[in-house]
Amino acid sequence: MTDKPKNNTARNAALAAAGAIGSAAIAAALLYTNKRKKKPADEPPPPPAIPSGEPPQTD
Repeated sequence: MTDKPKNNTARNAALAAAGAIGSAAIAAALLYTNKRKKKPADEPPPPPAIPSGEPPQTD
């Protein structure tokens, strides 16, 4: 059996790329969630408009 020289350069590059992609994915997810939280949730939706000329239906 022959001894092969260990080449860790490719392995280190792959690990660095995986780390960069993972970090970018986490950053994008955090930005997306922060963007969704900024919507004003305290205001109730406006009531539907009453048709003009007709009285509202009540029981």
